[in-house]
Amino acid sequence: MKTKLEKNEALALLKKYNKEPFHILHGLTVGEVMRWYAGELGYGEDSDFWEIAGLLHDIDFEMYPEEHCTKAPELLREGGAEEELIHAVCSHGYGHRVDVKPEHEMEKVLYAVDELTGLIGAAAKMRPSKSCKDMEVSSLKKKFKDKRFAAGCSREIIAEGAEQLGWDLNKLMEMTIMAMRSCEDSVNRQMEEV
Repeated sequence: MKTKLEKNEALALLKKYNKEPFHILHGLTVGEVMRWYAGELGYGEDSDFWEIAGLLHDIDFEMYPEEHCTKAPELLREGGAEEELIHAVCSHGYGHRVDVKPEHEMEKVLYAVDELTGLIGAAAKMRPSKSCKDMEVSSLKKKFKDKRFAAGCSREIIAEGAEQLGWDLNKLMEMTIMAMRSCEDSVNRQMEEV
């Protein structure tokens, strides 16, 4: 899986349609988490593709919330993305927004971690450290069970994502916490430049 888009081009494309720092932060986080997963799951040679898919997965969310995952193909094509990348981006809305099913393991990971990174990020903000570096799965599970906490992060989609991957929820949570630990400093540095 290869993409013609360089990270700086993808980030510029994301910023063209997303002005809120939160959306940029989410894109950068999911992109870096996807890069980590590519290496962890044996797809290191495709890590650029995984990262770009994560970075751009919500390209249409801020400007076109009612058309999320349906406006993305147009925006991505205009930006020079290949069909494989467009399919990957759209598949994270499967069953809720579109009928583009996650096929490749990368697409299943994107589907699973999108909402989960939001939940982990929200839980990290509540910690004295304001970081996920000292977060444990047990504390995240408590937040997961509290439906009022970060209510916009769909527990149903997170659970469906784990199921699509054939993983239990603990494995998905543990791996995603590790991924976010690995990229937290890098994402914070990139946000300083935004």
